[in-house]
Amino acid sequence: MPQLTTPLMNSKLKLHNRIIMPPMATAKTDANGNISDAILDYYKEKSQGGCISLIIVEHSYVDADGRARDQQISIADDSVIEPLKHLADVVHSNGSKAAMQINHAGSAALISVGSGIVGPSAVPHPKAKTVPSALTTPQIHKIIDEFRASAVRAQKAGFDAVEIHSAHGYLLNQFYSPLTNQRTDEYGGSLPDRIRIHIEIIQSIRHAVGPDFPIMLRLGGSDYIPGGSTVEDSVNAAIAFEKAGVDVLDISGGFCGYMNPNSEAAGYFSDVSSPVKQAVSIPVILTGGITTAQQAEELLSCGAADLIGVGRAMLKDSDWAAKAVKSFM
Repeated sequence: MPQLTTPLMNSKLKLHNRIIMPPMATAKTDANGNISDAILDYYKEKSQGGCISLIIVEHSYVDADGRARDQQISIADDSVIEPLKHLADVVHSNGSKAAMQINHAGSAALISVGSGIVGPSAVPHPKAKTVPSALTTPQIHKIIDEFRASAVRAQKAGFDAVEIHSAHGYLLNQFYSPLTNQRTDEYGGSLPDRIRIHIEIIQSIRHAVGPDFPIMLRLGGSDYIPGGSTVEDSVNAAIAFEKAGVDVLDISGGFCGYMNPNSEAAGYFSDVSSPVKQAVSIPVILTGGITTAQQAEELLSCGAADLIGVGRAMLKDSDWAAKAVKSFM
């Protein structure tokens, strides 16, 4: 049997094949971040046929001050639980599992947010160019609590997993990267201290959701910028995240975003995912430039990942997964 169509069973998150739809922002909510008919219709179309084993719903904000954009999904208070149930039900009704990605944008947040822009340190965001106020320790603890509460909401809404967003230059990526984390307290400095907030979020979520609910983490493994995070950092961080309670790692870029400036090859983050996969025992997702079923199969076969995320190709063609599965029949 081709690896792409082989079930994933040796994980808390059991999947019927290796095809993942990664999170992609739609900007289809109402002005308050509420689930709309447009979002339900979008995920109904994408999940049609059930050939995608897992759909990771686009990033939702854990705090209104941490919004990355207008019309981003809110998971910031309990009022969203019932509407989010409809979204989980839509995905489930078509045979796929659903994960909810939770995020705080930090210094990449909208300028218009109420309490001002915050980040690990008062240094410019390399892409957004905003200069945040450095978070105090009590503010960090509040954000940890917000991630925990948001994960519980995802669980109550019927999602099969929650994914912590630490990629693409958002807050947790800002703590992870030396480019933006210049703190001198316990949340900055060496890698173990730069990922202290991640570990505390993971442990807090695990305590709240119980031992069996899958926790995923999207890691911007390397910035590909001088002085930024490195592939070696990603391996060491991945080991620590697994030990803390993460069940699936989802590999992407750091301040480079979802593109690798050094490669346009299919699976262009495999320079990170391959060594990470060798270092951990939990499943690893690889995304980036994968457009054909054969490319996905080759990346699985060479040990670059356990699961394959296909973004833009699925965005263009809602039948991509069905065609991929059919191509191996």
